[in-house]
Amino acid sequence: MSGWTRTQPWVSLVVRLALAAVFIGAGLPKIFDLPGNARAVNAYQLMSWDAAQVVGAIQPFLEVGIGLLLLVGLLTRFAAWLSAIALVVFVSGIVSAWARGLSIDCGCFSKGGQLPVGVAPNYTWDIVRDVAFLALAVFLILFPSSRFSLDRQLFGPPLDMEEPIDEQARAGQARSGSDRS
Repeated sequence: MSGWTRTQPWVSLVVRLALAAVFIGAGLPKIFDLPGNARAVNAYQLMSWDAAQVVGAIQPFLEVGIGLLLLVGLLTRFAAWLSAIALVVFVSGIVSAWARGLSIDCGCFSKGGQLPVGVAPNYTWDIVRDVAFLALAVFLILFPSSRFSLDRQLFGPPLDMEEPIDEQARAGQARSGSDRS
């Protein structure tokens, strides 16, 4: 078994837990302030106020749901895909706000909304941070098998995590077993 084969499930565990913390940490505070989140969504000026209220009410629950799936390691590749899609949407929204000259807080880990006059947004940092999170999601899409996951408990280890079968040893055992007869 190679070093990567032994290490990968542990690396995926760390990545899975980090991404879970990001989504739970971003979504949970928004659940307790749905009107504030609707205002943050509306600040992007990409949809009507009514649509922003709906998105603002649904988004935090999706974020926490994705985070919980990742936390327990259930449907990990699916949760990683959802997180990747969400992160692409978030980055696109920030780029759109920046391109249109809006001065808003992204609302990723805060209340979001319009920034006070004289306060400049830091879109570069927001984009770099979200792209780094996107890289974590892509890693989990490619390597979803991790330690301490419900996926492993419910569905067993994937074939790539099972001990490799040594065909020569198997052939040798078969021969030695037939020699005994």
